[in-house]
Amino acid sequence: MQIRISWPAGHTTATIGETPTSKALAGVLPITSTARTWGEEVYFDTPVSTALEADARQVVEPGTVAFWTEGDALALPYGPTPISRGDECRLASPCNVLGRLDADPRVLATVRDGDPVRVELVTD
Repeated sequence: MQIRISWPAGHTTATIGETPTSKALAGVLPITSTARTWGEEVYFDTPVSTALEADARQVVEPGTVAFWTEGDALALPYGPTPISRGDECRLASPCNVLGRLDADPRVLATVRDGDPVRVELVTD
């Protein structure tokens, strides 16, 4: 499954695997939310509420599409966060891993706190 994430200064796509969380997310798309930034991470609320999955991780690669179960939010890290050690992408707490961005994750640096964000399924 592929999703498109859009904001005023740009957009990107991501390939999402088959997980309970990704299926729940797909069931509510398209959604519009408000971007928040935390270091070099963009996150935003979703209407999905789900449990932590067995393979949840706190330290992930840049460009990982993660779901923060404590905040019902998609988390898109592209570099260090305030709690990172060195250059790692350390999320606020363990998150469900859904997939990866298809392009350079640094494009997320153009997202500003408070930007409207839209997430939709790619159907073409």
